[in-house]
Amino acid sequence: MALTLDPRTALVLIDLQKGITGMPTAPHPADEVVRRGARLAAEFRRRGLPVVLVTVQGGAPGRTAAALGGRGERPADHADLRPELDPQPTDIRVTKQNWGAFYGTSLDLELRRRGVTQIVLGGIATRFGVESTARSAHEHGYHVTVVEDACTDMDTDGHRASVDGVFPRLGETGSADEVVAALAAA
Repeated sequence: MALTLDPRTALVLIDLQKGITGMPTAPHPADEVVRRGARLAAEFRRRGLPVVLVTVQGGAPGRTAAALGGRGERPADHADLRPELDPQPTDIRVTKQNWGAFYGTSLDLELRRRGVTQIVLGGIATRFGVESTARSAHEHGYHVTVVEDACTDMDTDGHRASVDGVFPRLGETGSADEVVAALAAA
């Protein structure tokens, strides 16, 4: 089935920053996810569509049994976006303190100001930042497309659980090539 993209669709890339992309990932290597994210960002920009670059700094204050990536001292460049993404002044920048990109940020306001009705999502980690953002986007009334090969996780089983079990209930899934083809057809 071909992907459907609304005329005002935004690309939202989650946590493609140096500190996150340096972790081991599966099923897709982080460098491939960054490369696909950069390709998608260039295609969206070329068409005058919004690109949202989300980074995480800190974390939710609640107690957890397992900390993702630890809570120790992070390197100074931990939150710096990977340069391959070629951030532009027209990009929307969002810094989050939680898994999802909507809670506690201006993301919804920024998208609505631009008339966005759909988001295309990629990033790391599939079952954390990407899934939380997809769930919230769906709850906010956006059409959601998750780019399966522009997402990755810390393990293949976690990635597959989100891609196969959760995302089809929130919207559509497809590959970076399929998104580019849908952009070209629009």
